Amino acid sequence: MDYFFRSSPFGFNLMWYTSHPIIYGYSLTIMSIDYTALTQQIKLWGKELGFQDVGICDVDLQKHEAQLQRWLDAGYHGEMDWMARHGMMRARPAELLPNTVRVISVRMNYLPPEAGFAQTLKQPLKAYISRYSLGRDYHKLIRNRLKQLGQRIEKEVGQFGYRPFVDSAPILERPLAEKAGLGWTGKHSLILNSDSGSWFFLGELLIDLPLPVDTPQENQCGKCVACITSCPTGAIVEEGIVDARRCISYLTIEFDGVIPEELREKIGNRIYGCDDCQLVCPFSRNGEITQETDYHCRDNLYQQDLTTLFLWDEATFLKNTEGSAIRRIGHIQWLRNIAIAMGNAPYNVDILEVLNSRLALNEILDIHIQWAIKKQHNKYAKNAIDVLPSNTKRLVRIVEKGLPRDA
Repeated sequence: MDYFFRSSPFGFNLMWYTSHPIIYGYSLTIMSIDYTALTQQIKLWGKELGFQDVGICDVDLQKHEAQLQRWLDAGYHGEMDWMARHGMMRARPAELLPNTVRVISVRMNYLPPEAGFAQTLKQPLKAYISRYSLGRDYHKLIRNRLKQLGQRIEKEVGQFGYRPFVDSAPILERPLAEKAGLGWTGKHSLILNSDSGSWFFLGELLIDLPLPVDTPQENQCGKCVACITSCPTGAIVEEGIVDARRCISYLTIEFDGVIPEELREKIGNRIYGCDDCQLVCPFSRNGEITQETDYHCRDNLYQQDLTTLFLWDEATFLKNTEGSAIRRIGHIQWLRNIAIAMGNAPYNVDILEVLNSRLALNEILDIHIQWAIKKQHNKYAKNAIDVLPSNTKRLVRIVEKGLPRDA
């Protein structure tokens, strides 16, 4: 067996092996690697692949284990049984990929142009959909970019252990992002960045290369509690702690059962997700518009009438949400969410007509449709014209003043 060495402009000195004229693969022995130079190159590659920031941290999340266990013990994960099932694995990245010693954490902006936050919220006959989900599903896009990043590293240093994750495995991505210097944990539990607020997705590349790590940022929230006081359902029970069972994003996306009646009016016209805690955050004013056209708003989902979306049959729903994160909730849950929004809308004869047209389709759906029909009748009887809750009016004013470009 013959050995030869390959040099690289970054100071890598790699031993390869051959037998006859055929290269069988990389050797298990890396003579030397300039990890500092490699780290700088990885960050450049990350920017070239469309990530706004790339940070590196170790895998020690032990200090987060007790808090995670308390959150689970309190039942704040709701019916997301997989959260409890995976237990402390979420705080132990090396259990996902043996020999992992570092995590490359990345962020990618998703704020679309002409987001129209206030514009939609103040029109209760329109459907409000969380802006992160109005374009292409981010999971595949970011995972593919992370895979490309891993391949670029492999091309430079030879075979090594790596695996990409994008909100798709039991891993504490926010503490990792914080540790990697991408931002700090806001009181709404999201990662905040002084340049982009929280309008970005996170992703991780687990690796077995001992790269130098980045320094975490200082928490800049100070005494601000805007996100806590503005949550429509009071889901932020303490700083950094969210009770998913009260969170509109959880209720409209992760939960497929009967939404508690006392929370339905608070949902307003939000049929998929909720951005309220981000909208009131002072750092949201610095949000950068995404460079990814895949994240721009789809016309068939953006500011559509509730009745239009409610009349989609399952085939239309599947077609119009193809490649979207929305598709995974399914047609019945989609209708359930819209039924609640129509119950919260001003009296409208068209709404009553379409609500009645969907009765007897599904038992859980019927519960919400019947509630919405009753609400519509009550509004007609009381001649209720202005149905916009005072907290929504306040939110609209905050957005129009603080985020005029995105209002």
